[in-house]
Amino acid sequence: MDRSSTSTRISGWFRSAPRRRARPVAALATSLVVASLTAAPSAQAAADRSASVACPPNLAEQATCYTGQDTNGAAYAIAVPHAWNGSLVMHAHGGPDLGAGSDPSRSVDDLERWSVMVDEGYAWAGSSYRRGGYGTRMAAADTETLRRLFVAEFGKPRRTYVHGQSWGGNVAAKVVETYGRKHGPYDGALLTSGVLGGGSRGYDYRVDLRVVYQYYCRNHPRPGEPQYPLWEGLRADSTMTSAGLRARLQECTGFASAPEERTAQQQRNLDDILAVTKIPERTLESHLRFATFTFRDIVHSRLGGRNPFGNRGVRYSGSHDDKALNAGVERFSADPTAVRDLSYDSDLTGRVAIPVLTLHAIDDPTAFVEHEAAYRAALTGAHRQGHLVQTFTEESEHSGLSDSEYAASVSALDTWARTGRKPTPRSLAASCPAFDRAYGTGCFYDPDFHPDSYAARVEPRPGGLHWPAMTGAQERSWSRIEGVGIAP
Repeated sequence: MDRSSTSTRISGWFRSAPRRRARPVAALATSLVVASLTAAPSAQAAADRSASVACPPNLAEQATCYTGQDTNGAAYAIAVPHAWNGSLVMHAHGGPDLGAGSDPSRSVDDLERWSVMVDEGYAWAGSSYRRGGYGTRMAAADTETLRRLFVAEFGKPRRTYVHGQSWGGNVAAKVVETYGRKHGPYDGALLTSGVLGGGSRGYDYRVDLRVVYQYYCRNHPRPGEPQYPLWEGLRADSTMTSAGLRARLQECTGFASAPEERTAQQQRNLDDILAVTKIPERTLESHLRFATFTFRDIVHSRLGGRNPFGNRGVRYSGSHDDKALNAGVERFSADPTAVRDLSYDSDLTGRVAIPVLTLHAIDDPTAFVEHEAAYRAALTGAHRQGHLVQTFTEESEHSGLSDSEYAASVSALDTWARTGRKPTPRSLAASCPAFDRAYGTGCFYDPDFHPDSYAARVEPRPGGLHWPAMTGAQERSWSRIEGVGIAP
């Protein structure tokens, strides 16, 4: 890394907002650039400092990019704009990915995907985490490790914000609660499309999907295959692939076929599954993948085969025959120690001390907008709701919202942190058109929207109506138990 040029950039921080420019749709990176960005750093670079590499094409002319690997083995990517405003956005990626090790391409892909932060003048740093698989506290710790590494190499930023998307929203919210003390290293958080219900409750609708699917389809597992309790997601030694799961889903529901090409039984199965679980048809496959492969990771790789999920007492409704469904669906109770460990790892206490701004599509088909109601209830339960502003848009996507909205959001968060001037949903909506003149991706805010309670979308389990799911006192108590949580 060119330390002298870095020092020059730091000493020349811009003291006014950087000029925004229109950014074309990102081109696919050439194989040469991708190889450069994702190649493992040399042993010296890994042990010493980040290596300068080519930036993604949409940042090639406006930033210097670096990759490396931290002391825990987590690959990372960093971008520092030539016109750096002196502040840093730490990014927490979604998922979780299920590979064994840290995937260098993950942080690089997200740098290209959220290059709007760099366009707005912020340095950007994202960790790929030290391993694949579930582990919210681990991911939060790796994000904090990268922040410290950035400070060691580039100096302390004026302000530092943490951004998380999807499961990364859960990770970033955990960063806020673990490291975001008043006058601490983080000045604010932007949580977008966040899975904010936490692990012990935030996946109940996927538990319901897993059992309802099996009731109608009887092919996951098939009667002649080795049987296992459905809370496992998939047996530990199964060789099933995503393609194999897709084939079974198609066999049962015809979901990938035009309606007129489905059999009557396939259409009835599909209608019943969607009506009971309230899962959108277009994301049915992705939710079933999570309830299969990620559940297997949580149960077998992280919790030692213990069950953190339950559905006893849940009454399923909306099918053509609810009585038969409720009599025939598989039932099970969670292991309290497994619930405790998953809760400690991923649930949120609501105890925040810095500004938190959220952005969520009303019709998000993956992280339902009711996750936002759960998060507000958690902060309200901890008497910290004054630190929260939530905004909603009339979009129907999960993985990426409008760049104009991201730019407006990070600007409003920065103003809030600097001046104490708290934004409102209406002020965010009013500010967005100025950013849209640069990005042209649209502004879709609905400042009057308020989500229904989480229980309105997902059938609550016993005790599941009270938030936060894990209180600060529970967190402190559990932290004293040796081995509690999910190992890094």
